[in-house]
Amino acid sequence: MPRPPGHGPGFEARRQKIIDTAAELFARQGYAGTSVNDLGRAVGLAKGALYYYIDSKENLLIEIQSRVMAPLLSRARQIADLDADPLLRLRLLSESLLTIIFRRLDHIWVYEHDYRSLTGDHLRTLLGQRAEFEQLVRGLLTEAMKRGGFRAVDPHVATLQFLNLHNHTYQWVKPGGRWDAAYLSREFCDTLLRGFGAPEAALPAVEEGVEAFKRDRPDLPLDPEAAWQSAALAS
Repeated sequence: MPRPPGHGPGFEARRQKIIDTAAELFARQGYAGTSVNDLGRAVGLAKGALYYYIDSKENLLIEIQSRVMAPLLSRARQIADLDADPLLRLRLLSESLLTIIFRRLDHIWVYEHDYRSLTGDHLRTLLGQRAEFEQLVRGLLTEAMKRGGFRAVDPHVATLQFLNLHNHTYQWVKPGGRWDAAYLSREFCDTLLRGFGAPEAALPAVEEGVEAFKRDRPDLPLDPEAAWQSAALAS
């Protein structure tokens, strides 16, 4: 959301801090169980002063959802459009998804548990974003099947398997622990690729491709919150 006219340079930083604090409270207490007064106390603002930075409690929920979906969906589109093997693109998308899960655990928790508290156009927009992300995953899985990388699997079932393996990670992962996003993505995708029947030779080739991608294209980071300098993959 752009900064309203007339606000000082510290306005946006303070507003973002309020959004992050709201995500932490909603994750711990639930959206319904957190009042505006709770949030005001957590950020040291009276209720009236708090509304200087936010429009409503529901608006905070929208901002939290957007903090996750906007960069993730943008990066997923860019990865899907790369001129690369679909197995490699699935692996890159996997690591990108896990990267934002690691960084935004509270936001992801709220995203998964409280999105139904949104109403009207806001709910329809979010559901549309979720559907688009699922379609991007399904498209890569379908392409892999058509190219012979995977055996014939129901694309909807295959998509659910990919999402279920990744989307519940927020419930148990510990940032700063012995596993990072790259490690889990390697393990998850090894399981998925073998389960979907990828040829044995394709498994190490995918990991070699990932390492080459990261080495040769530092301008195309997998982190959804980092900007891409280019949308083309060098040949």
